[in-house]
Amino acid sequence: MPPARPEYLPPWWAAWLHGLPHRGLRLQPVPAAFRPRDPDYQQSLLFLGLVAAVCLGLNLLFLTVYLICLCCCKRDQEPESKRPHSCCVTWMAVAAGLICCAAVGIGFYGNSETNDGVYQLLYALDHANHTLTGIDSLVAGTTLQMRVGLEQHLVRLTELLATRGDYLQTLKFMQQLADSIVLQLSGLPVWRGTSANLTALAGHVAYVEYYRWLAYLLFFILVLTVCLLACLGLAKRSRWLLTTMLCCGLLTLILSWASMAVDTAAAVGTSDFCVAPDKFIMNQTESEISGEVVHYYLYCEQSLSNPFQQALTVFQRSLTTMQIQIQGLIQFALPLFPTAEKDLLGVQQLLNSSETSLHQLTAMLDCRGLHKDYLDALIGICYDGVEGLLYLVLFSLLVAASFSTIICATPRAWKHFAGRDQDYDDMDEEDPFNPQARRIATHNPARGQLRSFCSYSSSLGSQSSLHPPAQTISNAPVSEYMNQAVLFGGNPRYENVPLIGRGSPPPTYSPSMRATYLSVTDEHIRHHNTEFPA
Repeated sequence: MPPARPEYLPPWWAAWLHGLPHRGLRLQPVPAAFRPRDPDYQQSLLFLGLVAAVCLGLNLLFLTVYLICLCCCKRDQEPESKRPHSCCVTWMAVAAGLICCAAVGIGFYGNSETNDGVYQLLYALDHANHTLTGIDSLVAGTTLQMRVGLEQHLVRLTELLATRGDYLQTLKFMQQLADSIVLQLSGLPVWRGTSANLTALAGHVAYVEYYRWLAYLLFFILVLTVCLLACLGLAKRSRWLLTTMLCCGLLTLILSWASMAVDTAAAVGTSDFCVAPDKFIMNQTESEISGEVVHYYLYCEQSLSNPFQQALTVFQRSLTTMQIQIQGLIQFALPLFPTAEKDLLGVQQLLNSSETSLHQLTAMLDCRGLHKDYLDALIGICYDGVEGLLYLVLFSLLVAASFSTIICATPRAWKHFAGRDQDYDDMDEEDPFNPQARRIATHNPARGQLRSFCSYSSSLGSQSSLHPPAQTISNAPVSEYMNQAVLFGGNPRYENVPLIGRGSPPPTYSPSMRATYLSVTDEHIRHHNTEFPA
């Protein structure tokens, strides 16, 4: 099928999508011509959606088998093998996050392209509708002027100029010319039905596009939110966040495959139209408008003659003759019949207004205006629209891949968290270098308020009545350990076995901490010599 015009060629992606096999629900071949009301063609588009549904089922089946194997086939791992698995989970999460962010970027671009294409189509439809409505309005207004306004003036002039037979012949001739103009205007096509169809189509497309654009915007927000929950769950090692992420991720996975089914069907159907748009339009309008007129506007070639040229020529010649006749009556009859001035000038003004309407009607009936709207609509829907749909299909595929990866990595992260918690449970809670002990102390501050038997933070009475056994404690280790406890937020206390005496590694101090450490040590030595004289 030749294109709608020599300059217009359907894009390669539209031709590629049009070449995809069209199958019915019983796998029988279906013609690829765009026939939206044909049940067989509708089944071929529905078949594409079912293919995406089968892919969703295979994806869920794979995830189910993977999770079952991961839960049932538990193997004891050596401590050395935990770190590689942890790195694997981390890299899987990083890769899934990057793919998810790239998918959202592609989706935003595709959604914007589709929206731009659809609104270019709506603008073209609105402009074409305005042109068709203007043609009908000009034809109706001119016909009314010739039938009612001009006839009233001619009737009154016939009464005023009844004594002159030559003037009456002129008025009768003008009435015949007016009837000829009305006859030519009645031969022009009435675009009222076509305009109503374009208005309904534009309203329906605008309604669907608004909610489509809004739905995708909410879908992008959902995808980013689930990715953020995954990152927070892995960073904070929160099982609650991971559980929420798994539920939302499964929902997002289903929505991604569903959106891919809808976008694929829409892209293929639109491509079928874009490959041969003129054929579909001629089939749709053959019952309302002649094929010659539709062909004239679709192709708008210089070799094609204007089907309205004869009617417009007759209109212009009749109008020019009437203007000449009324000018002669004004010149010769007005001095003899001054009372006819008002009607003569009224006829002249009416003819001038009809001439203006003729020029406007000639411009509107020219093929260049409507043909430009037709091309703008094709370029908007076939280039930007279909391209945006393909980007949205790619977005859906990337989202499905990224969330499948996240769902596969989450159980491994869960097991890794459980292993770390078990390792913490095996540690001594009294060890100050145990991270689990520090977390317990943070969440249970009351535990840090328990004072030891011989505490320097007790009352004065207890310090004077309870003297520690000085002979079993050396000054250097005790003061060193006590000041370590003061520096790191604990309460200084006496112990029979100092920290350094246990073989634990000494702490590393910065220069500022070392200066503080030495000043506190000197103060403690002076206090100890005062309280326990030699």
